[in-house]
Amino acid sequence: MAEGPGAGPRLAELLETGRRLWEELESGTEPSSGAPAVQEKVRQGLEALRQAEAMVAQLDLFSENEELEEISSADLKFLPLPALLGALTLKQVDLSKRLEHLESARTHFWRFLKLCSSYGVGSFQLPPASPPGEEDMGSPAPGGPAAAQPSLVAMASSRQAKIERYKQKKELENRLASMRSFVEGGQADEDQIREFYTLQIRKWINTSLEEIESIDQEMVILRSRGTAKQPSAPPHGTSRQARTPLKPFILTRDAAQAKVFGAGYPGLPTMTVDDWYEQRRRQGVVSAQSAPHRAPGITDEELQKQQQEKKEEEDDEEALQKARNWDDWKDTHPRGYGNRQNMG
Repeated sequence: MAEGPGAGPRLAELLETGRRLWEELESGTEPSSGAPAVQEKVRQGLEALRQAEAMVAQLDLFSENEELEEISSADLKFLPLPALLGALTLKQVDLSKRLEHLESARTHFWRFLKLCSSYGVGSFQLPPASPPGEEDMGSPAPGGPAAAQPSLVAMASSRQAKIERYKQKKELENRLASMRSFVEGGQADEDQIREFYTLQIRKWINTSLEEIESIDQEMVILRSRGTAKQPSAPPHGTSRQARTPLKPFILTRDAAQAKVFGAGYPGLPTMTVDDWYEQRRRQGVVSAQSAPHRAPGITDEELQKQQQEKKEEEDDEEALQKARNWDDWKDTHPRGYGNRQNMG
């Protein structure tokens, strides 16, 4: 169907704006795709193409019930509009909406391929309308190794198809580059114009097939990451209780020092070492084995005395051992052993 009166120039202008911005983004020299200038071009291009898409739908330019020959040469250039929308949608860099952008771009690419398939443009297999679901992730192939053989054949076939698409894409780009100046300069005839736009459609078919395959793979990865990041409930009864903050106090060796320091610093409580260990043990900070042991009824003074006596005994034992070692040495070494300088 031809463009309506007065709508053609405006629609063509919107399409040209979107296509020009996309080409600038593809061949741009910006260091980052997330740069404000780059994302502003993406926004402007999407806005222009969305308006053009709404106008194409309103004018009913394309229908699945007609043949490619029924489309006028002037209208053919609008057929790749959904694919161009998908390509620009992928240029958005908001990571929080990445899955949403992938789904939107895939829908645009698939609608374009569906339209081309109905018109009989190109020879390709239409991908599924929906991307692989979460239930397909990580599920092993039924039947074991024997069932994996067809998958290997499919992989080889897919690889061969990619090679063919790449060759076709380079050939189409070369032919389009040689014809662009004639068509855009108004020097091409009707047949050349129609061939030029048909070649553009074929190029976007290859691009759409590649992008849908890449989108499906990325969506599987993003969904698996989202599943892995879901917080799991901690096991019952294993949550750690919050520790009570320790208030300032004066640590003393025994009760006598506690009374002295307590009288001198009434603003701070006093606590003996044993009291401190006991408090920390009740809070679960130290184990019972870490606390000093004492017999029931033993006062701080008596405990300190016992510790001092134990230390003296250990010192005495060490001195006794040294004396024994000296006696043993004298038994095996006569007086004057080793003196070779003073003979008298």
